[in-house]
Amino acid sequence: MKTILKCINCSEVFPENIITYKCSQCGDLLDVTYDYQEIDPRALKEEWKSRSLKVWKYKELLPLQPINPVTLGEGGTTLHKCSKLSSMIGLKHLHAKNEGENPTGSFKDRGMTVGINKALALGMKITACASTGNTSASLAAYSAKAGLKCVVLIPSGKIAAGKLSQAIAFGAKVLAIKGNFDDALVMVQKICEKYPIYLLNSINPFRLEGQKTLAYEVYEQMNYSIPDNVFVPVGNAGNISAIWKGFCELKKLGFIENRPRMIGVQAEGASPIASMIKENKESLEPFMNPETDATAIRIGSPVNWKKALKVVKESKGTITSVTDAEIIEAQKQLAKVEGLFVEPAGAASFAGLKKLIETDEFSSSESFVCVLTGNGLKDPDIISKYYKKPIEVENNMESLGGQLLDI
Repeated sequence: MKTILKCINCSEVFPENIITYKCSQCGDLLDVTYDYQEIDPRALKEEWKSRSLKVWKYKELLPLQPINPVTLGEGGTTLHKCSKLSSMIGLKHLHAKNEGENPTGSFKDRGMTVGINKALALGMKITACASTGNTSASLAAYSAKAGLKCVVLIPSGKIAAGKLSQAIAFGAKVLAIKGNFDDALVMVQKICEKYPIYLLNSINPFRLEGQKTLAYEVYEQMNYSIPDNVFVPVGNAGNISAIWKGFCELKKLGFIENRPRMIGVQAEGASPIASMIKENKESLEPFMNPETDATAIRIGSPVNWKKALKVVKESKGTITSVTDAEIIEAQKQLAKVEGLFVEPAGAASFAGLKKLIETDEFSSSESFVCVLTGNGLKDPDIISKYYKKPIEVENNMESLGGQLLDI
């Protein structure tokens, strides 16, 4: 299917086979656009039914269709019915989409498989990203699979051990800069402008195309329907805009009549978009020193904020913020009540739902999906910081039995 790149601001168009990440006319972000008239929706739906639930199942709505795509089996994550949590907070229909089941443990794999295949199609030999952790792990893994070299810039001392260990194990050249993620993103863009290196942060519109497949999966997993509300953790704001695009394409093809309300959730210490909406401002004021235990969304100047605002407006949604205490409590409840162990950033979606369900904006009869973006093993230090330590006991039945009395 024919695709082009289109500026989200001035609508300038660019061919898909050039290496560019921003509009050369106004400097704004780009989006991949398709000629949907080439698609027969009925035939496409039948074809999808014959394939297993993976990202490349939906190749007709992806910007390239390689015969043998570089893949690690990403997508097809479980949509869990959370009956016990639903009862706890007074809801009837709550599901959680566990993106921690992806190959490297986060939603980033959905986009990276598309981004890496695009890098190969363009003849690139080296990839790069700035990262708070999950992007680096994913890019390093897919670059290794594709036989490409990989460079990762991380903020020194501000990346969870589980994520850093993945990037190192997969063979990436990891450079820890003295600064935060936003500083790293500025530098990696400069590097990719100067050298023949392919940038795969969410500023790359092709990477986001893979992430929109989450919407298609939710649609199928909910028996060809959609939820009323989707809650998504927000850092750089690429994922919420990608998921929204997926739902919009389902509507454009006539698969659904309505689209869900999209609610983004930021950590209070890194919540420039939520603050912008709350204060009714017209432009983003970056958080110069973002701080939160939810390291995956510790971003003070999200590059996709304009796309996120478009999502909020079109879906009649919002972007809210939650405290670290609320995030950790949500993480504990997901684990103890539903058996879902997610990293703090992943739990932000459920924390946001708990906060907003107390308002009059939602009905308890509505359906909700919380996107849990990453596996809990990504950030093991959180457990030693906020959870109970193991109890040392003597190696005898008396000591052990005493502990079992108050289990």
